[in-house]
Amino acid sequence: MNDAQVRVWIRMPRQADGRFLIKSGRKDSLPNAQRERSDETSRSDAMLLNAFDHFLGWIGKMLFTCALLPACLALMLVSLPVISSAQPVALTPPQLDQLVSRIALYPDPLLAQVLTASTYWTEIPEAATWADQHSYLKGDALAQAIQADHLQWDPSILGLLPFPSVLDMMARDPGWTEQLGNAVLTQDADVMDAVQRMRQRARGYGYLATNGYVNVVSDGGYIQILPVEPNVLYVPSYDPLVVFAPPRPGFALAGAIRFGPGITIGAAFGGWGWWLGSGFIWPSHTILIDRRPWTRVWVNRVGYVHPYVRPWVRPVGPRVEVHRLRR
Repeated sequence: MNDAQVRVWIRMPRQADGRFLIKSGRKDSLPNAQRERSDETSRSDAMLLNAFDHFLGWIGKMLFTCALLPACLALMLVSLPVISSAQPVALTPPQLDQLVSRIALYPDPLLAQVLTASTYWTEIPEAATWADQHSYLKGDALAQAIQADHLQWDPSILGLLPFPSVLDMMARDPGWTEQLGNAVLTQDADVMDAVQRMRQRARGYGYLATNGYVNVVSDGGYIQILPVEPNVLYVPSYDPLVVFAPPRPGFALAGAIRFGPGITIGAAFGGWGWWLGSGFIWPSHTILIDRRPWTRVWVNRVGYVHPYVRPWVRPVGPRVEVHRLRR
């Protein structure tokens, strides 16, 4: 057999770049035309082998990814509840003082309602909008509207609907409201101690005193702020930077705390914490809503139901609007 016409193809080991080398024997002895065709064939075979090699690599990566993806998703699902249920970091006394400074001088019944309502901070923005749109309703007419509109919020939120300015303040600063709610759920005694520290400070500087709106009573080292008329509440307005700091020479102390219009809370609001009154037992650090201890804390926050004297049953079905809106 003529050796010049015999072609021997040898597949060489793979190089680092993933290609196969193809070597032909007695190539130099071939005519030029056959040698060119041989070169083209070699390059074509090499390209096909290289493409097939990349295809196999892609298949391997896809199989690895498909096998790994369920495990990653399972790990994420297991981790998410742990992250979302983590208890907030405890605040220091100076941080708590600053946190409660804007509400520390509220009358005790109103302050108790604000603290408990803050633990349902996600419901406050919508409630604030409803209260603003129905601010023309007062007293029993407002209580009837709350029931007629099938409002679904927690009773602690419904109890603040007569105070649209308070709900608006809480809704405008949701970060502060959430932080306050978390502190009430995890550090309720510390929150009440902070309120007392701020009250002591304002009273020591001469800003907090009995007037026609509130009685300021010191009992056993604790300061109570009680409405002059039990069923009429006035929301105080003040600058924390002023009333919790030494007064400047010549500053009029009496004008540092101003009060809004009186808000009457009648028997119609009894289902939302006002029936027997709200407030505190300061020595034992107890919040009272409807004269019953509020015991909602971090661990039972999901299923807690407060034992109201007149339990509020949330209406079945969606919210409705049967009253004129005022924007």
